[in-house]
Amino acid sequence: MTILRNMSFVFLILFPFTCLLASEKPDYADIRKHYEDLEKNDIRALPYVNQYIRKAKNEANFAKLVQGYRDAVLFTPSEQKKLVYADSTIYAALRSGDNDLISIAYLGKGIIYYFNFIKFKPALDEYVKAYQYAKNTKDEYLKHKILYHLGVVKNYLGYYREAIEHFNDCIAFFEQKTKDPLHPNEIYNNKRGYLNSLHQISVCYKNDEQYSRSDSIVNIGLSKANESNDFLLEKSYFLKSKGILNFYHDNYDGAILYLNQSLPAIIKVGDFEWVSIIYFYLGRSQMKNDQEKAIKSFQKVDSIFNKHHFVVPRIRSNYEFLINYYKKKKNIDKELYYTKQLLKADSLISKDFTYLSSKIHKEYDRQSLLDEKEYLEQTNFNRTVLTIIFCILAFIFLLLFILHYRKEQNILIKYKALQDKFDSAGWVNKAQTESFIHSIEPKKMILTPEISNELFEKLSSFEKNHEFTQKGLTQNKLASMLKTNTYYISTFINETKGMNFNHYIGELRINYITELLYSNQKYLNYNIEALAEECGISTRQSFSDLFFEINGIRPKDFIRKRKEEVGSG
Repeated sequence: MTILRNMSFVFLILFPFTCLLASEKPDYADIRKHYEDLEKNDIRALPYVNQYIRKAKNEANFAKLVQGYRDAVLFTPSEQKKLVYADSTIYAALRSGDNDLISIAYLGKGIIYYFNFIKFKPALDEYVKAYQYAKNTKDEYLKHKILYHLGVVKNYLGYYREAIEHFNDCIAFFEQKTKDPLHPNEIYNNKRGYLNSLHQISVCYKNDEQYSRSDSIVNIGLSKANESNDFLLEKSYFLKSKGILNFYHDNYDGAILYLNQSLPAIIKVGDFEWVSIIYFYLGRSQMKNDQEKAIKSFQKVDSIFNKHHFVVPRIRSNYEFLINYYKKKKNIDKELYYTKQLLKADSLISKDFTYLSSKIHKEYDRQSLLDEKEYLEQTNFNRTVLTIIFCILAFIFLLLFILHYRKEQNILIKYKALQDKFDSAGWVNKAQTESFIHSIEPKKMILTPEISNELFEKLSSFEKNHEFTQKGLTQNKLASMLKTNTYYISTFINETKGMNFNHYIGELRINYITELLYSNQKYLNYNIEALAEECGISTRQSFSDLFFEINGIRPKDFIRKRKEEVGSG
């Protein structure tokens, strides 16, 4: 009983102190100590991260809440949950009113889109927002982090020289920071920034076919990454680059060796963009000695494409190798499948590049991020105007082409019709010696049969001897030549031909010159004036108009078609 009484007494004394200790909540640093040394995507960190977030919410401490959600992004293995936490980070940052935090939040979401989903469109949208909020920041680390990610997008788009400028700036900044007296975590982050910038600039130089410069940077990167076991992933990226460079130096065994060494760590972090590129270059290297292995590597690229709906332009030819392989094997099903896959890849690449190229040129300039907006708005306006002008000109050219095509088709039809006449037996003779016989039934004859027969004989001789080619031939002159009067001439032509005197003479002349052009090649080299003179017509224009009226085609077009026909024959 005494012992129980003594224990009760001790409890009563210690109880207030126990309550006081229980009421003392751990601070933010204490909570983070439980997980800050864990690796990315380690779920053991999540209970403590949630405790950190609850504390920040209860205290309405939005700056700490931003940190808590960023930690959740880091340690959550689910890619979809990373996006959810990224949105929560943005919400908390906006509530904080701190532009640096807002910029960091948008940048973080962009990185998730890029690294976890390889979605350049939404990633670039988030980078744009991060850039806008960081315009006036004094945080140089944040500025260069944004600059780094802009360089990544520009490298993807093929703007290698601009990306190289970004990465050179980042290399200079991060390298200097690794030498400053900073907290070990800050030094680590700057070292990673330095190594990643080295890796990206080596990729730029490789893409720009500056292989020797890329080689030297990769060797520097490997040397620096080997200084610590903390940078095994960064080392793997340099090994990957060394493998690709070996391929371009035709050292295929070396390429296979380095590429295989790089794969495990890059697969582990889920970087399927570089995994697909590694498999592509493995396939290219294996093609020299083991085609079956190469095809398996190419098929792994296709598997990644099917799973993630992503392909980079540089490995588009992956499908060309597969198509050609199965074409030689006469495997129609496989050839068709990979042809369809190539079409899908082309569509995706085209869509991404159209969007990204336009977007990046609206938002950034390699000379100065801060002064870009005004300059590029004007550039965009100019491009729009030029596009409209180009569309109008294209429409006009298309219209002119259609009109020209229709005109040429009409000329061809008319020429063929004339050609059919010439190919008909006796057409020329009929045209000259029997041209007065018209297809219509003559009306009741006004002239006596004697006069008509006499005029028939005289006009036949007139036509046969080509007397109609005389210049300045009038109805009076013809009447005088035939020793008759103009009334008889006019009446006979009207009755037998159904036309007046001028039309009669004009038709004789045009039929005559047309026959010469068709039957004698030397006339094809005459100019229009000479042809007009040959058939008795006084002016070039009159000849051209009359030729068109009777034949339905201009003399120059008839000559061109006839030359084409003679030349082809």
